[in-house]
Amino acid sequence: MLSEERRAIILKKINEEKTVTVKELKKSLNVSESSIRRTITELDRDGLIKRVYGGAMSLEMEDVIEELSVTDKEIINIEEKQRIGKYAASLIEPGDCVFIDAGTTTKCMINYITEKDATYVTNGIVHAKDLVKKGMKVILIGGELKENTEAIVGADAILQIQKYHFLKGFFGTNGISADIGFSTPDVREASIKKVAVGNTMSGHRYILSDHDKFGKSCTVTFSDFEGTILVTDKCLDKTYYNITDIKIV
Repeated sequence: MLSEERRAIILKKINEEKTVTVKELKKSLNVSESSIRRTITELDRDGLIKRVYGGAMSLEMEDVIEELSVTDKEIINIEEKQRIGKYAASLIEPGDCVFIDAGTTTKCMINYITEKDATYVTNGIVHAKDLVKKGMKVILIGGELKENTEAIVGADAILQIQKYHFLKGFFGTNGISADIGFSTPDVREASIKKVAVGNTMSGHRYILSDHDKFGKSCTVTFSDFEGTILVTDKCLDKTYYNITDIKIV
């Protein structure tokens, strides 16, 4: 197959299916993964698609999952987020070292947290303030403050998180895709999440998400499904039950 023909076929498939993986393209085109990755890189460079971890997505899909501000997110599916937060808070036990990711769903945990014999590490400014008011031991990660999500990000924050080994971690996500895993639009926040997930005990990495995130893909994948437990209000796609543990609350 000529490179221009392969390029046209891949672009058409991405625009039709919105998200595709390298493995899917390899199977359907019967060409090497290296050739597919090279073509995806070229299409991304030319501004025709968006390259993501393990594959690519259409520009239309990227527009759909544009990141909202904290104020906008707080009013979306609030009852579902409260249920998810209440359940997540109940999992914290005495002696735990806990990471709580910045975000509106993880923020819903704070009102329900009662365990004072635990250490809470977070990159969320509001999370830290609310936990301190409750008399909890809090370590606020330092670094660059991202305005629209009120999250601490950057190299300094990553270096601090790398020092810890978390018994439990609670993370928000902007997208849940069977093809590319858990994703978020901002590479800086994705880097923080990825390091924190990696430093959390497998089987205790809780991804907190309402049902609206299913089937969505963002620019950067921060975790695959291995070792995660997805806490959500509902999941109608049975595919996800085969690739991760799911708790419906």
